Amino acid sequence: MTPPAPPAAPLRADCIGDSAGGLTFDVAAHGETGAALLILRRRADDSADGPDSADGPDSAVSADDTVSLPLAPAAEGRLRAALPSSVALPEGRWDAYARVSAGEPRRLVPGVTDLRSLADRTPGGLLGHVAVRIPYATRQGNLTVRSWLRAPHAEAGELGFADGGLTVRGRVYGTRLAPGAHAEVRALPGAGEGAVRRLDVAADRAEFGFTVPYDTLAPGEWDLWLRPAGEPGPVVRLARLLDDVADKHPVFIYPRARVETPHGPVAAGPYYTRDNDLSLSVTRLES
Repeated sequence: MTPPAPPAAPLRADCIGDSAGGLTFDVAAHGETGAALLILRRRADDSADGPDSADGPDSAVSADDTVSLPLAPAAEGRLRAALPSSVALPEGRWDAYARVSAGEPRRLVPGVTDLRSLADRTPGGLLGHVAVRIPYATRQGNLTVRSWLRAPHAEAGELGFADGGLTVRGRVYGTRLAPGAHAEVRALPGAGEGAVRRLDVAADRAEFGFTVPYDTLAPGEWDLWLRPAGEPGPVVRLARLLDDVADKHPVFIYPRARVETPHGPVAAGPYYTRDNDLSLSVTRLES
């Protein structure tokens, strides 16, 4: 009886990010010949992703949620594919595969990742949107790209903590701050269905700042939004995307303040969601 063939060694891909938001993939494919493609497949159920996701070739995806890029010889034993910022990659998590010599797509694993150009970058805004792609290793050690595509976009910058509140400074892309611009803190279910707190914004060209007093918030979870043109204009979710951190939730940990409110004492503080959006958590304390 012929023993089963050993599984093929995983293909390793180095990733380099550029300041415009593009990515270059260099795949180590020694001995491979013939036409090759780098394939990105967006997960159909993005809510299931995270460090515990079970990602593999059989992940459920829509037929339309696939991007194929040609892999061309770049150096001895290496194939290269480019994903420029001008190629639209809708928001989500995209699992990376390589198909070489008409074989089955093989899951890629991350090699050397150089994302230094993504740190504190300032997009030009010429395309009318902000495109962010950050490659990362899943819990299983595979390569996935987290993509954001926002138009307009409100980038959260420095956060300040004083006097029982949160001060947010940031910059808006893809639109202008007009008279009437303001921020909103919106309650999620459990914090007062439909509750919205409007906050004045200090604006300086594309820069903005505002303060959230914790004592106005009921216990629960609250999302932060910006209305750069006031009531008639768009409603923009605050997020921090312009760096090299794919998942800020376990990395960016902020202090919580004890505050007296009409609902009793609470502990309140900001956090980034699994999508790197900025939110607030208000927890009831025992009197």
